[in-house]
Amino acid sequence: MDIVLAALVVIPLLIVARWLRQNRRRRGLMSKPLPPEWIELMRKSVALYRILPESLKSELHGRINVLMDEKTFEGCGGFEITDEVKVVIAAQACILLLNRKASYFPSVDAILVYPSAYFAEQAHPLGPVQIKERNVRLGESWVQGLVVLAWDHVEQKFLDVRGGHNVVLHEFAHQLDQEDGRSDGTPVIKGREALGAWVRVMSREFTALREKAARGEWDVLDAYGATNEAEFFAVATETFFEKPREFMAAHPEMYEQLKSFYRLDPEQWQAVNHEP
Repeated sequence: MDIVLAALVVIPLLIVARWLRQNRRRRGLMSKPLPPEWIELMRKSVALYRILPESLKSELHGRINVLMDEKTFEGCGGFEITDEVKVVIAAQACILLLNRKASYFPSVDAILVYPSAYFAEQAHPLGPVQIKERNVRLGESWVQGLVVLAWDHVEQKFLDVRGGHNVVLHEFAHQLDQEDGRSDGTPVIKGREALGAWVRVMSREFTALREKAARGEWDVLDAYGATNEAEFFAVATETFFEKPREFMAAHPEMYEQLKSFYRLDPEQWQAVNHEP
């Protein structure tokens, strides 16, 4: 009994001590300047960074320091991890954390990077047996442990801020969605009223996209978002950052929900920078 009582006292103290150490380390990293060559690399290679307000860049630099300190980057299929690879991926992922209490994607231990699209096995039930298929992938986001990216599709985002597709934003949006342990298109949203508004708007818009996709009609949201609610949120996130003006015009209520969740307004970034 004494051992149990001691454990009940010691374990919470250890958890608190670990949390304090983590916060102290993160504060130090947040205030640490990025190397000038990394900033220049982002100016040249990360389209969203070029239109990001100056008031947010210092925070982004700090969040990049934290993410790169806490996550492991691993090359797959003979791909070599360089500073460029890490900075470009971390910069885009950390844009999703700006202006928010950042959790730094707690389920992600490693970011795996392939040189290009890769094959992955997926099992499908067929009666009493499991059928395995090999599918071509551009990226994956696992509930526990990993984000997987194809570098050539990350590179496509270098020069086009309004392409509408961004594999880094897409896969890390999945991680935000999964922070409550479920991949259901609803990230952690505090407050009953805010959660109710999110579910009401996003459910309606998801149903509308599915109906449009079934009819073969175009929408600013890619039809892949009609696959399920999780993909809908990831596709909506891509579009919110890459085509904010078109998104806001076509889906104003959904734009406001994402604006409230991310606490960012990319449409204003384009307006200030006179993007066409």
